Amino acid sequence: MSPLVSLITALALLLYLGLTINVSRYRVKYNVPAPQMTGNPNFERVLRVQQNTLEQLVLFLPGLWLFSVYVSPSWGTGIGVVWLIGRIAYAWGYYQAPKKRVIGFGVSSISSLVLLLGSLIGILLSSFQS
Repeated sequence: MSPLVSLITALALLLYLGLTINVSRYRVKYNVPAPQMTGNPNFERVLRVQQNTLEQLVLFLPGLWLFSVYVSPSWGTGIGVVWLIGRIAYAWGYYQAPKKRVIGFGVSSISSLVLLLGSLIGILLSSFQS
């Protein structure tokens, strides 16, 4: 595994940790005790950002690793940076208003799709060359 791909992996996990910490902070700020999942709309948006990012990590991380092995670690790193920027834009926008999450969601989703499709192509090409 490339050190840069590993760095992107660690940064994605740190981003998720930060979003998880925000959920805890907002639980206290808006008095939403665990295990309650609803309450103040500001809390619910922060929780949705964290949950959606977890859902996206399941697709992003294996896609990143497979792409980096079968296609290119440098391109994988670059696409991983774009994914991170997209997730940050998603969170920042959604924290302000639900309609402002669209661009960040699109950027990160397209990045994941490119990694996944690129991985599939790379795996298939590798299989035929063997």
